Amino acid sequence: MAEKAILTCALNGVLTDPRQHRVPVTPAECAASAREACDAGASIVHIHFRRQETGQGHLPSWEPEVAGEICAAIRAACPGVLINQTTGTVGADISGPLACMRAIRPEIAAANAGSLNYLKIRADGSWAWPPMLFDNPVAKIKAYLDAMAETGARPEFECFDTGIARSVAMYVRNGMAKSAQYNFVMGVASGMAADARLLPILLDSMLPGSRWQATLIGREEIWPVHRVAARLGGMLRTGLEDTFYLPDGGKAAGNGALVAALARIAREEGRDIASPAEARALLGIG
Repeated sequence: MAEKAILTCALNGVLTDPRQHRVPVTPAECAASAREACDAGASIVHIHFRRQETGQGHLPSWEPEVAGEICAAIRAACPGVLINQTTGTVGADISGPLACMRAIRPEIAAANAGSLNYLKIRADGSWAWPPMLFDNPVAKIKAYLDAMAETGARPEFECFDTGIARSVAMYVRNGMAKSAQYNFVMGVASGMAADARLLPILLDSMLPGSRWQATLIGREEIWPVHRVAARLGGMLRTGLEDTFYLPDGGKAAGNGALVAALARIAREEGRDIASPAEARALLGIG
């Protein structure tokens, strides 16, 4: 019998403007959206913290008090849910993410496993935003991993290309982490394409016995790749951070609709959906 699928809901992302898209920002909004996602089958919630001042909700916040209020609301609304905290920052100063991690003690935390030129081009050839280096040198990665070990957070290695995926085994062998849990980020314009043909190659690069999932960024074209990931035994992830679109091309009303669509695909591929308690048992997280 196929192993139950562990579903993650990526609630909101980092910069999406809530005035244009219905992404949750406040503790109450995040809790309500997480509840919808959990009712649809999510057992993990991946969260970005946003500024709470009026008109500032499109900007990130690394205030521990904000992180604490949001996570307390989510945990109250979704008993047993696992929190997966973002840590992504540009530059050497990572004090904010570490302070949030120590404040909320998430079960899982994102460990961006390598650097990426973060690019997107418009139809006229101009940059959609100024070219940016998402810098994740080894010393920065190690500082994050040390804090995760301190707080008891499971590192989830975010891999934006095949070379980054191959590097994860080196971090484990070097002693920087005890084990590897992979998140293959596919669909960023300057990273790996959201192409199911890459999945077997990526799985071959993993340390044996490791858990993995694919984060798929795009529109309705990503859903067949979700189906292949479900068939290959991966954990599964969707949410308004990754897409606004359902498999039929329609716009999702919220995170619950996206998770429900993903759960339906998992079941069609012969996999039941893990509850938060079952996800904890499968992952070995108390």
